[in-house]
Amino acid sequence: MVLIRNIREDDEEKFLSMLIQLDNETKFMLYEPGERKRDINKIRSIIKDAHQSSFLYIVEDNGKLVGFLSAKRGHVNRIKHSAYIVIGIIKSYTGKGIGRRLFNELDNWATDNGVTRLELTVMKHNERAISLYKKMGYKVEGVKEKSVVVDGDYVDEYYMAKIIE
Repeated sequence: MVLIRNIREDDEEKFLSMLIQLDNETKFMLYEPGERKRDINKIRSIIKDAHQSSFLYIVEDNGKLVGFLSAKRGHVNRIKHSAYIVIGIIKSYTGKGIGRRLFNELDNWATDNGVTRLELTVMKHNERAISLYKKMGYKVEGVKEKSVVVDGDYVDEYYMAKIIE
């Protein structure tokens, strides 16, 4: 059974392994294959930060982590109301409603924690993700031209956001 829950400190090794798997199987994430360091202290710091002021939910299937959604909240007063989102789901688990479930959890957290702006970037050719984000209420606010380099080519990204009323 697929379980969506808040990340725990003892998830650190599994979380790092899942991130490395995502790096290797998709070109839509930030890191290239082999680029991410196996730095467990960095993962511990990410988990600690999520527990203090941000959001980090994971997707677990029979003890294996297969997805996540993080929202890093602004730390200074003028941007505490906003959070930047990153989502990743292992390829064999996409298209099963997991992304929608993660975003519903995020909306609940945002409402409970006074976060009124959720924002993300997405490569313009990632049509499946853009479709999900639009279904979840996100709107394109602009284009980041030549935002990332994938396989030696510049790729534009959409800047998308959702306002929580």
